[in-house]
Amino acid sequence: MKKKKIVIALGHDALGTTLPEQHEATKHTAKAVADFIRDDYEVVITHSNGPQVGMIHTAMSEFCRIYPEYTATPTAVCSAMSQGYIGYDLQNAIRTELLGRGIYKTVSTILTQVVVDPYDEAFYHPTKIIGRVMTEAEAEEEEKKGNHVTQVEGGYRRVVAAPKPVDIVEKDAIKALVDADQVVIACGGGGIPVLAQDNKLQGASAVIEKDLAAGKLADTLDADRLVILTSVDKVCLNYGKEDEKPLDTMTVDEAKKYLAAGEFDEGTMAPKIEAAIDFIGDSAIRSVLITKLNKEGKTVSGGMGTLITK
Repeated sequence: MKKKKIVIALGHDALGTTLPEQHEATKHTAKAVADFIRDDYEVVITHSNGPQVGMIHTAMSEFCRIYPEYTATPTAVCSAMSQGYIGYDLQNAIRTELLGRGIYKTVSTILTQVVVDPYDEAFYHPTKIIGRVMTEAEAEEEEKKGNHVTQVEGGYRRVVAAPKPVDIVEKDAIKALVDADQVVIACGGGGIPVLAQDNKLQGASAVIEKDLAAGKLADTLDADRLVILTSVDKVCLNYGKEDEKPLDTMTVDEAKKYLAAGEFDEGTMAPKIEAAIDFIGDSAIRSVLITKLNKEGKTVSGGMGTLITK
């Protein structure tokens, strides 16, 4: 009997923010991942990287400020670095949890590049704030380099585009490992954004929305289910208001209606709903579960969260 395939998208809560927090958080996350493997799912994991890539970008920028003879680190390289160190903690935590249950499976992190469209509207309207707080003089220098900045409390910060994912460069490698019954961590932080130029891949100064990349990954692998772990138990209508209404289930048509009505915040829930709509499409088999992982790493099942189907 063919195993069901599941893509699990980990949010900030499943990873923590600082190095020690991440080390501990991945241990709890590993329990939920191991539950799916115990239940005989083929598992692929993707994850956020907001605090981590911000820390890396800030550290590298500060290093170049102190030592100007060194070349500045591009956003794409910072993204690659975050995939490596998050994947390192995740794969070791999952491996340890599995071995503790008597399950032996190789857990691998794939450094994943995701192609974006150079003509994506996002490049003309950058919205993602990254990096450290700069002075006005430093912000002017950034603008001279062709970068975008925005004023924030205490100074200025860089702003980059958030284009949609078009293709996953390492998809064949990911598929091969999944077919070999291995646990794969891929498309971390939305993937390393690249532009395809003939036979060359050029890193883009951008950040790919991680939820859309998770949906793209799930679609590419023809997964049965996409599980998006976030900071809330369920998707809610009128979120944060007195008449807040949690949803146990939602159809794709309902999701489209609520999205068009502006029910979901652009920076948090809206990308998750968009990813669900894109992934499910017209399929009567595919589904998306949006839920929260508690601190004990409790099993994530259909009884929790909001289940979205055709």
